[in-house]
Amino acid sequence: MPESVAHDVLIVTGMSGAGRSTVANALEDLGWYVVDNLPPQMLRPLVDLAVHPGSALPRIAAVVDVRGGRLFADLAAIIRELRERSSLRVVFLEATDAALVRRFEQVRRPHPLQEGGTLLDGIAHERERMIEVRELADIIIDTTEFNIHQLATTVTEIFSAQGSPGVKVTVESFGFKYGTPVDADIVADARFLPNPYWQPELRASTGLDPAVSDYVLAQEGAVEFLDSFEAMLRPVLAGYARENKRHATIAIGCTGGKHRSVALVQQLADRLSRLPALSVTVKHRDLGRE
Repeated sequence: MPESVAHDVLIVTGMSGAGRSTVANALEDLGWYVVDNLPPQMLRPLVDLAVHPGSALPRIAAVVDVRGGRLFADLAAIIRELRERSSLRVVFLEATDAALVRRFEQVRRPHPLQEGGTLLDGIAHERERMIEVRELADIIIDTTEFNIHQLATTVTEIFSAQGSPGVKVTVESFGFKYGTPVDADIVADARFLPNPYWQPELRASTGLDPAVSDYVLAQEGAVEFLDSFEAMLRPVLAGYARENKRHATIAIGCTGGKHRSVALVQQLADRLSRLPALSVTVKHRDLGRE
């Protein structure tokens, strides 16, 4: 029989300004299905969906907070109810009054419970409403001293699935005559190699064809380039993982994106896929445009 999938449900709540959006984004990068600003009453059907046999959503995170207004009052009771039939956990985010005031002033937005009072009045009112939910929390994170990157790293360390890739890498070929990919983190130029286009027997083929690939790799400097480029990428990608940069695009270009860049991308992707903590995909942006 197939191994059963653990269906996790996570509630992210806490003080406004304490970093719920950052936590939600970090969880989404880890593969969680994230629902923002969910009324507590909607947690019941969400849990039903998560625990349903064959569910395609094994990990669901719901951001629930005082934006729900009067509906938020039911959250504590709903948490107790749902814990009886699911692996539900609660993450509570908090920070000092001074840190929350500073953050609200930076974004120039009022506190959701401020109404006609001061910013500190809104924070105090929210703390009072949060007491019961905080007592039910499985994980409490004080974000006072965190910037958004440090908070995202903390979330990743807590919730990364065992064995999940640290960085998702896209290795992409492209043609310079069509423009450099705007989303590329690192760009390399393959035009230092002879162009197979000028070989009549290779012109109609692409870098995916063994004959073209063999031709490109046989050129002086091709293998040396791959060796050096891979060696350079190893510490870079390891650093991305440490700094919680979960996506990286590495682009290699040639004139038209048909021969040299395609062949080198295939080789580089094969090399990187053997490294731990990486998930590698290949994209040939301009293949077929000529």
